[in-house]
Amino acid sequence: MSGTSEGPAPAADLIRPAVTESKSGASPRTDFTGSERSGLPDPDRSPRSGPSDEPPERPPSDEPVGSSRSAEPAGTAHPGDPSGPGPYGTPVDPSTSVESNGPCESAESGTSVESGAPADPGEPLGSPGAGRYGSAFSAAPLAMAVVDRDGLVVSANDTFGSLLGKPGAALVGLVAAELTDLKSDARTWHAYREVLRGRQAKLSCTRRVKHPDGHVLWVQVSAAPLATEEHGVLLSLTDISARRELQARLRHLEMHDPVTRLPNRTLFFERLSAALEAESYEQGGTGRIGLCYLDLDGFKAVNDTLGHRVGDRLLAAVAERLTRCADEAGYARASSPLVARLGGDEFALLVEDSTGTDQLADLAESVLKALQAPFDLSGQRLSLSASIGVVERHASGTTATGLMQAADTTLYWAKADGKSRWTLFDPERNAHRMTRQALASTLRPAIERGEFTLEYQPLVGMESGRLRGVEALVRWNHPQFGMLTPNRFIALAEEDGSIVQLGRWVLVTACRQARQWQLDHPDEPPIFVSVNVAVRQVWDSDLVADVAETLAETGLAPHLLQLELTESAVMGSAGRPLQALQALSDMGVHIAIDDFGTGYSNLAYLSRLPVSVLKLDGSFVRGFQYEGEGVAPNPADEVIVEAMIQLAHRLGLSVTAECVETSAQATRLRRIGCDTGQGWLYSRPVAPDRISELLGTEACNQAS
Repeated sequence: MSGTSEGPAPAADLIRPAVTESKSGASPRTDFTGSERSGLPDPDRSPRSGPSDEPPERPPSDEPVGSSRSAEPAGTAHPGDPSGPGPYGTPVDPSTSVESNGPCESAESGTSVESGAPADPGEPLGSPGAGRYGSAFSAAPLAMAVVDRDGLVVSANDTFGSLLGKPGAALVGLVAAELTDLKSDARTWHAYREVLRGRQAKLSCTRRVKHPDGHVLWVQVSAAPLATEEHGVLLSLTDISARRELQARLRHLEMHDPVTRLPNRTLFFERLSAALEAESYEQGGTGRIGLCYLDLDGFKAVNDTLGHRVGDRLLAAVAERLTRCADEAGYARASSPLVARLGGDEFALLVEDSTGTDQLADLAESVLKALQAPFDLSGQRLSLSASIGVVERHASGTTATGLMQAADTTLYWAKADGKSRWTLFDPERNAHRMTRQALASTLRPAIERGEFTLEYQPLVGMESGRLRGVEALVRWNHPQFGMLTPNRFIALAEEDGSIVQLGRWVLVTACRQARQWQLDHPDEPPIFVSVNVAVRQVWDSDLVADVAETLAETGLAPHLLQLELTESAVMGSAGRPLQALQALSDMGVHIAIDDFGTGYSNLAYLSRLPVSVLKLDGSFVRGFQYEGEGVAPNPADEVIVEAMIQLAHRLGLSVTAECVETSAQATRLRRIGCDTGQGWLYSRPVAPDRISELLGTEACNQAS
């Protein structure tokens, strides 16, 4: 084909090999595809390297075709031809070196295809000889700089310079690590040097850079080796100051209470955990930590009566006073206590490096005094108080959970002791509480495991001195705490309801044992057994049915069973309890009022209740113990006891005196008409075998 073509080349010409002339005069290259000749992308080949994957279509050129070329349509591009047009339609001067990103690997054949004239490997990006790449480097919105192997800036664009407050050219030759604060952190400094030496592929970190005008910038620093080894490392900076500020604002909102503006529970525990870390107190300070944990007394009533809006304003006013107390406590000290709202009306004051319990006590006192002053909220005058639990201890060995548990327990003590006060943590009291909790959690399983046993204390006739009956007393043979008396666990059993199960077991066991004594000693008068009953057993179970079933199962006669209820439980009984007691009395079971004289002592109820026995509380009997010891007894004690005995006899009731410990007491009780006695004078609570030995004998010769 000769001459030039006015229009596009025929399709046949687009697919024939293009004949070009190399710069050295070698054989023309004929390995270009039709898409390379036409400037169109080849769908079967990988994208070529360079600034753009697909250069825009070049418009037809008006320049004449050189004589050395084969006749081709005007505007046909020839890669590798220095005199031909550039990739964007601009002719390239053969004498100009254009730096590329290195040889372009063909996806099909793996052969290298150079784009344009080879660049001088010693010319860095941004230099005048870098061509279009240098222009992109200079105009890029991303702050970039090229750093050589020694860490010196070879070139930097103006965006990089503007972040540091200098022109990019003025940074050439400076130490890049000093400009970007990479030396301040040993770990980052080591990683950066590894990147400079080519031993690490990339480094990314956040740094704080100071601008010459005084303000501080937060930048994201990235360092990565360039493709050409001589070029060193490309360092880029991204200004993230706005993002950091937003993150700080979001964190502040996340870590602070919106009502009081105080640190919230999350921030409080973060500070507390940090204060308890070993490195925070081993390097200096007192090594101690203190906490005031407070709760507003009666705050719920404010919310319920005046509304949550007023309640929130009150909380904010309380926060202001607590902050003022903390600031005053921190005066002339290294730091002030941290004041936080933990939720609801609960606040905490954390004292790091405390000097002892006196410091915490003074702080608690100042808080109570500050909160006693009335609050004026838009014409409404409100008064409140607070209860404070105070804990102070060594930070070593203390956990955040343990400290908060101790503070919460102490706050509970302060409220239980009357509110509007502060209470210091007491390890001994806490140990008792922990034991109580441990007992409460294992009480029900202990009943099922058979860890309980019964002992029996004799009830002796005052005139005859013979055994009349026994009181069944339950014991807990605890695997950890040993043998426990009823005062250690009965109240717990009543609280959690396990008293019903335990009481049923005591009833069945005691009745079975009383029947066994009767069978073992047929020639002796049978003795009765007295069983304590909690009022909750009457409410939460069918006590009448349980007693009837037990008597039928064991074969014990109803009159040989006595049920003891405390005076406070019986007096004033109505409804179901009174009906149950009446049904049991009708069955023939005796009802006794225990600890009589210390509870309600309502004589009007006494005449209406189906009661058979009054058991005088031991506090009355103890007043008799000085007779015969050279000390005059209190005559009032004897007058009161004698009056109660006469009253009981007039109502047809018998009287048992508890806590009889001396023969003098027994003599005086017998003289004023007491029917039976119970106490260590006769016997301590003993096993069933010992009761068998006492049957048929005088229980206590000293009383006769």
